[in-house]
Amino acid sequence: MTTENTYVNITALPLATDVEFMNCVQTFFVDTENDNLNLLQRDGATAVIDLAAQFSELGYKCDIELISQVIGRLSDVQVRDFALGSHSEQSFDTYWNMWLYLLRIAPAGFIAPVACLFATLAYERGENELAFRALDRAKIDAPTYALTVLLRRVFGSDWPANAFAAMRVELHPKVTAGIFG
Repeated sequence: MTTENTYVNITALPLATDVEFMNCVQTFFVDTENDNLNLLQRDGATAVIDLAAQFSELGYKCDIELISQVIGRLSDVQVRDFALGSHSEQSFDTYWNMWLYLLRIAPAGFIAPVACLFATLAYERGENELAFRALDRAKIDAPTYALTVLLRRVFGSDWPANAFAAMRVELHPKVTAGIFG
């Protein structure tokens, strides 16, 4: 279903610049040199699933620490890639609303992963203009973020959204195995 005529606001909300919230998100940043990297990745992947379940029930009134945990843990590529494949047809709307909200509240330095996740859903939904707007936000936040560059190429090539979704679904078990062994 294409709804390109509907304007979706992806600009930042005031929470994105709240110092206490920004500090909380920062505590969940994943340092790739951390000796417990795999545990942090598991923590992040689990947090994504937990937040989606909570978001399905409560909408925007989810636990702020869990929201911070997800945004912070998405700084890890494996967690982000896990999140990329974690929605299904049945949970699409929940993830759409969750990534949109997280995109609007993500602090500077944490926007790119969330923007890319939201962009993929917009692309799969046929909202290409919105997908590119989300990628623009990602590029402003992190000009050299590799997934932004890759998605811009994919979306610009007119690769069918259903083929992209099939690839995403196919890769998810491999990413999951890498995190959870």
